[in-house]
Amino acid sequence: MPLSKYIVRMAGIVPESFVDGPGVRYTLFVQGCPHHCNGCHNPDTWDFFGGTLFTVEEIWEKIVLARKENPFLEGVTFSGGEPFGQAKSLAVLATQIKKLGLNITAYTGYTLEQLPEIPNAIELLQFVDILIDGPFIQEQKSLALPFRGSSNQNLYNRDQIETYLDSLKAPSEFLPSVAKR
Repeated sequence: MPLSKYIVRMAGIVPESFVDGPGVRYTLFVQGCPHHCNGCHNPDTWDFFGGTLFTVEEIWEKIVLARKENPFLEGVTFSGGEPFGQAKSLAVLATQIKKLGLNITAYTGYTLEQLPEIPNAIELLQFVDILIDGPFIQEQKSLALPFRGSSNQNLYNRDQIETYLDSLKAPSEFLPSVAKR
């Protein structure tokens, strides 16, 4: 299916960010978030009907141009809002991003363990190199944690993500016991 068939509702784009993951990042702030974390630094991204609609093709063209203009660009960050709320379109975009040799960082208010319940989240997760999971919790705010806002949030690298994805495919080691009557 052509890239123009997939839509992303965007809150904003930062073409050169140094705070949304390692190295120089092209950061996409998606629109719409169900979490509504107290103290969120992007509450304007909560409204699912706000922002601007872009096709994946339009976003892709912007990333290609940014890469040409800045050879130091290392990756793309999906932030928000809640990126996994638009997982299908972002997975399609991620396939293109990987062709450029860029890495992908994704933020989510869901935990890693909750993501399999979100439609198309596993499809997107297959392309993510760094995942920061968990809701922002104001009472656990920390400025000392790289790329995270609160101490409950976890940072997973590609190997950890792959191990988790593999565990979803593996048969369970424990079968439920059946009570004898």
